[in-house]
Amino acid sequence: MTLTVDTAGRPTTPPVLGPASRRNGPGLALAALGVAAAWAVHQLIPAVPRLTAAVVLGVAVAHVPWLRPLVKGAARPGLSLAGKRLMRAGIVLLGLKLSLGDVLGLGWATVAMVLAVVVATFFGTLWLGRRLGLRGDQPLLIATGYSICGASAIGAVSQVAESDEEDVATSVALVTLCGTLAIAVLPLLQHPLGLGGAEFGRWVGASVHDVGQVVATAQTGGADALREAVLVKLMRVVLLAPLTAGVAVALIRRRPEGNAAGESGGKRPPLVPLFVLGFLAMIVLRSVVTVPAEVLTLAGDGQELLLAAALFGLGSAVHLPTLARTGGRVAALGLASWVVVAGVSYAGVLLTT
Repeated sequence: MTLTVDTAGRPTTPPVLGPASRRNGPGLALAALGVAAAWAVHQLIPAVPRLTAAVVLGVAVAHVPWLRPLVKGAARPGLSLAGKRLMRAGIVLLGLKLSLGDVLGLGWATVAMVLAVVVATFFGTLWLGRRLGLRGDQPLLIATGYSICGASAIGAVSQVAESDEEDVATSVALVTLCGTLAIAVLPLLQHPLGLGGAEFGRWVGASVHDVGQVVATAQTGGADALREAVLVKLMRVVLLAPLTAGVAVALIRRRPEGNAAGESGGKRPPLVPLFVLGFLAMIVLRSVVTVPAEVLTLAGDGQELLLAAALFGLGSAVHLPTLARTGGRVAALGLASWVVVAGVSYAGVLLTT
């Protein structure tokens, strides 16, 4: 080891950690503790998905008086890193849950139904959010979360749009709340709406946001409901890639001509972000190669860990007093979007059964 000395000739000790590690370490450590706590909550209350628990714990930690200085200070860089970089890695691994054969096996009628649900929910929520005057990218992010796959989709589109962290956190909080309520509400509506097990599963898969919430909701309807719900849900997840690419194209066209790289003069943003290409590559891999079950299980656990850490980081950026100032409009948009996605999905299930 080379011995270095300072200007006075005294030996110096080389740092064990680099500047980036020292800057991000506290936040990443706090996110790891949050993930462990979310796992513990799920073990105690299996009906609460791990990712939902991670978001709620992140919000809670940010409002504990003796932890708030840490969350807003030394831990903020690492928590922000988790909300961005770990989110991207988790989305890439999410692709291994998908196989084109499984999706196409649903039949073209179901595929068309899912497309109609996504389009109606996305554009309807986006339009209403702008009419309500919600700030920044909130209408775009909420529309994405409701139409595709909850917090994961919000994370993907926020990377492309370079959204404000507070807008992302607010959108994640709203979509997570509504998805959690769906776990309790939708099973109560199965029999009044005259849905059998398979039909109920398709309705859940087409209308509930997060994959974990879909599983928690659909399992109440039996094995057929759970299988149909997961397949329909994964069909919606497939649409994450084209939606993200479409948002990227729209943002590039919206910029003034000659300033496609933005005000900072940096590089032109990619049409399809690298993590979305990784997501698509995992789908292709799963479709053309027989991936061992052990690898899929390991990848699934890794994906949940990464997304849980990312959602904990995003949850820690939620500021409830700020959310309360727009709470009425945000809640109105969430309720309206929930009615749209549930109503269009129900109609689609009836038409395709």
